[in-house]
Amino acid sequence: MMRLGLAVLAYLVPTFALGFIWHLVLFEQYYKDLQIYRADIIIPFGFLSMLIQGGIFAWVYARVFASSRASFANRALCYGFLGAVLSWSFTTLAVAAKNIMASVPDYLLIETGYTLLQWVLVAPLTALAFGRSSKESVTAPD
Repeated sequence: MMRLGLAVLAYLVPTFALGFIWHLVLFEQYYKDLQIYRADIIIPFGFLSMLIQGGIFAWVYARVFASSRASFANRALCYGFLGAVLSWSFTTLAVAAKNIMASVPDYLLIETGYTLLQWVLVAPLTALAFGRSSKESVTAPD
């Protein structure tokens, strides 16, 4: 349970921090020019969304990757790839498909960059949260 909680935090903390800085500080004008955001962004909804996502992604890691005999780097890379593609599908493609914005290509570009950076941060932190699986930590008899 502790590992699952740490994995949720491994998703939530960098995703929220990066999301806030990326969308509301560094590229604030870029997003304003896209005319995609409401004037009164509801940050608690975004946080809740990330908390739900973090729980689901942590559960997926626990079920699919944590017990793998693959190396730490390989687990993090495979998980990061899966997470990035899945996230990109619902945070970038789906939004571009249904929201009015000044430029769909510009939105796809900026959000793809965000998603890639997000998962470069989240994947190794999640793998670290789970550490070595019980299969890896068992040593062979002498």
